[in-house]
Order: sequence, then C-alpha cells, then structure tokens
Amino acid sequence: MGILEKIAEIEKEISRTQKNKATEYHLGLLKAKLAKYRAQLLEPSKSAGAKGEGFDVMKSGDARVALIGFPSVGKSTFLSLMTSTASEAASYEFTTLTCIPGVIEYKGANIQLLDLPGIIEGAAQGKGRGRQVIAVARTADVVIMMLDATKGDVQRVLLEKELESVGIRLNRTKPNIYFKPKKGGGLSYNSTVPLTHCSEKLVQLILHEYKIFNAEVLFREDSTPDEFIDVIVGNRVYMPCLYVYNKVDQISIEEVDRLARRPHSVVIRFVNKSSFGVKLLSPYSLHFFPSERPDFNDAIIMRRGATVEHVCHRIHRTLASQFKYALVWGTSTKYSPQRVGLTHIMEHEDVIQIVKK
Repeated sequence: MGILEKIAEIEKEISRTQKNKATEYHLGLLKAKLAKYRAQLLEPSKSAGAKGEGFDVMKSGDARVALIGFPSVGKSTFLSLMTSTASEAASYEFTTLTCIPGVIEYKGANIQLLDLPGIIEGAAQGKGRGRQVIAVARTADVVIMMLDATKGDVQRVLLEKELESVGIRLNRTKPNIYFKPKKGGGLSYNSTVPLTHCSEKLVQLILHEYKIFNAEVLFREDSTPDEFIDVIVGNRVYMPCLYVYNKVDQISIEEVDRLARRPHSVVIRFVNKSSFGVKLLSPYSLHFFPSERPDFNDAIIMRRGATVEHVCHRIHRTLASQFKYALVWGTSTKYSPQRVGLTHIMEHEDVIQIVKK
C-alpha cells in the first residue's frame, strides 16, 4: 500500500471514529500517523528532475506575498492591476502555468507579489503541479487567497484543507508549548494551565509514534493534540492570510455584506486600475539620519517588534558594537525626542538618530 492509500485509509478512519473520551487516544495516534505520512509525501524524490519553469523565483524586496486560488478567480488580473507586471488573463482555466513575480511599491516598501498557478483539489498530493505551488507559498510572508464570491465557502474550505495538510497554518500563532528531546530520563511532563485536550498519557503515546521516549514537555496554553504534533514535527509555517472575494457584482448585496464582515476578508470587483484599491499591509518604516534633517524619502522597512538593535544591524553590521545611544521621535516614545538603548521597540514611522561611541 502506497503513502496516498495509507493517508486515505487514516482519513476515513478518523471520519468514522466518533469523538469522545474513550476514543481521544486513538484519534491522537491516528493524527500522529497522518502527519508522518503527509511529511513523507512532501519529501522531494531523489529521482526528481529540475524544478518547473518559473518556479525558482528569487526572494526580493521587503516582503513576499503569494497569490493562491483556484483557476480563473482573478489572480492574474489582480497582479496586472497592482503591479507593472503583465500576467496573461483569459476566460479559460490554467492561463498561468508558471510563477510570475511582480512588485508593489507601498510607502517606501517593495513588496514582491507572486502570481501562482491555480490550485486544484488534491494539490497537496501533487495534482496540477500542486506541490511546486505550495512549496513557493511556504516561503511567503503573507498569503492572499483569491476566491470566487459566487462559489460560496466551497473554495475557501478546500484551499484551507490543502494548505493545512502540508503544514501551512493561516492566521494562527505558533502553539505555546516547550518541547525538547533528551538522550535519557524518560518523559518530563508539566503544564502551567489546566488542559482539556491533552493528557500525559496521550502526549506519551504521540511521542512514541515518533520514536521519542525521552523529552521535556511544558504546555503554556490549552493546546490540542494537532497543535502538539505541529510542535513535534517542527516544520510548520504560520502566516497571515487575507481572503479576497472577487466577482461580488454577481451575488446579492446581503451575501456581499456577509462576506465583507468575515475576519481577514475583503470583497472586490475588478473595473479598472484607477477605481480599484486594496490596502495589503502597513510596513513599519524607520528613518535614519546622520545630520539635523531626516530624509523621509528612503525609509528602512522593518518587521513588527523590531528594536533599535535590529535597526543598527539593518544599517550596518558593525553599528551595534559602536552604539552609544539613540534619539527617537514618534509613537514609541513618551516624549520626543527620547534617549533610548538597543532594546527599545520601534513603531510605525518612528524617526531615529543613532549616536556612536
């Protein structure tokens, strides 16, 4: 029996098993086995040939956004409108067969936008170049899921299932679980909160499935067996996702209102470039100036939570070692300017002046 058949059998058994306290250990083991088989399925074959044309796209800019969706939902049109890149769009499916990059310039940030070929059901198992598409999506910072508003929730559910099966977690944070394998000493199991989904016995059974018999486990939140398995596997990707519903002119106003009120969702209709606008993200711009007047034309783009030390490393790798103090103007300070150290956390559109020793 091949891996695909084993995965199908386990999925059927999970769906047949009624969830209750008597079956929670059995379900936990089934999910652990399912995660192992899916990981094996995604491992590159030794006999695999060269990568598909257009898929080996170098990561550039300050952030990477992946456009994911079923065929003919408007991904290529979206790319053409938001960037200067022309991506072929037509009324038939699978117009885009390769990964086509474009660049969005937004408040000093260069955002790389990737138009990926349409995903079909079964992409995680390799259908329709699905593995290549998903492999590129895993390297993104943000996913834009393009959906046909006339299809209801069908496309969203199927795409989320495909991405979930390959370890892409959308709009979720990494489980707050400390896990460290050891060479001996058995299982050290503790929790700082009451657990309703996992028990020491279940944790031990799941670890045994992965041939782990000695480890330290500390639950800092009430996590599920699936989240614990994600921590064990260790290759899960957690990223924000924006659900973009296209073709809203073909559905009722009540349905448009329902979709627009869903979390992380926007509704759009392509008309022309001047009448279309979607705010993708707000980069955290930091300005550095060595003289009296700041230069607001060339921002330093950083991630949320960046400190003064991160800014120093971005400017020059030796600047942090020569750092004396910094003056910061902006919303991150109590007064402007405020003298701060390397651990000060910067915020959007802060202005910083760094003084060396």
